[in-house]
Amino acid sequence: MGKPEIYQSLRTFAVADNKKSIIQLTNTLLPYFTIMAIMYWLLKNEYPYWIVILLAIINAGFMARTFIIFHDCTHGSFFKSRKLCKVIGYFCGIIVFTPFSDWQYSHKIHHATTSNLDKRGVGDLWMMTVNEYNSSSKFKKFIYRLYRNPIFLFIIIPAIKFILVQRIPNSFRRNKKLCSHIITTSAIIIIIFVAWLTIGLKNYILIQLPIMIIGGGTGIFLFYIQHQFKGSYWSRDKEWDPFKASMDGASFYNLPILLRWFTGNIGFHHIHHLHPGIPNYKLKKCNDEISVLQNAHELTLVESFRCSFLKLYDEGSNKMVTFKQAKEAAKTMTS
Repeated sequence: MGKPEIYQSLRTFAVADNKKSIIQLTNTLLPYFTIMAIMYWLLKNEYPYWIVILLAIINAGFMARTFIIFHDCTHGSFFKSRKLCKVIGYFCGIIVFTPFSDWQYSHKIHHATTSNLDKRGVGDLWMMTVNEYNSSSKFKKFIYRLYRNPIFLFIIIPAIKFILVQRIPNSFRRNKKLCSHIITTSAIIIIIFVAWLTIGLKNYILIQLPIMIIGGGTGIFLFYIQHQFKGSYWSRDKEWDPFKASMDGASFYNLPILLRWFTGNIGFHHIHHLHPGIPNYKLKKCNDEISVLQNAHELTLVESFRCSFLKLYDEGSNKMVTFKQAKEAAKTMTS
């Protein structure tokens, strides 16, 4: 099957099913808010906080699932109506602390530039090549090493990004983006104010913060391993191939069924990049019925954790490497 036939086959799945969308929205948001209420009840009745944290871990899964719905809405794929996608997208964006239009803008750039070494920097995670790292100052190397540290990347950065960074508009010149920021941040402020008047600010923080950190960390980790794995495709702009960027530059994260449910099938990331118009609940069926899509780079849960040790892209070997591997390669070249 050639590229035109593959793209044509994908189009048949790029149609939203409103009934499935409503069911998914319900079985995501209803448990999310219910668990938050239970967490408050536990705090109010002075149960041990570790029980609250256990529920926060579960609810972080529902937050991740909410983000996938938000994500699909930014692509206009979750409902047949783009207006409805926008309304639900804004609502889910408030829950996940992410402004709709601003994220939509940067995410479109991500899709247009994924795996392109000359167009990094918007809608992606910071990744340097071996040559770039070796030619950097000691201070920049230190900052990069700090950024790529798993604790910093998957715990500290999500907290900073979702709570603080996404409250600041990237540009005041784009009306839609600015309006998106104002609506989302204003809604969050109102929620915090109402929480302060009702359940108390301390209780709100004890409930919301762990959900945000765990859920945000899960989201950043998913985004990381979807594009930065050992055999991932990266190319300079001149040779960049959008088909390869999707099939070889995006992974198939083969998760257990429960985790796949919580992450809204986003593990079929190669298919999503081939056609962003396919709603998440059709990605698995698409993969099952179009056999050529099963040739994507597959990552298991265990393999995905190993990807966190990969720090740099080596243009010589066309693969992600660790700091140690990059250092050893440099010694070999100079000896």
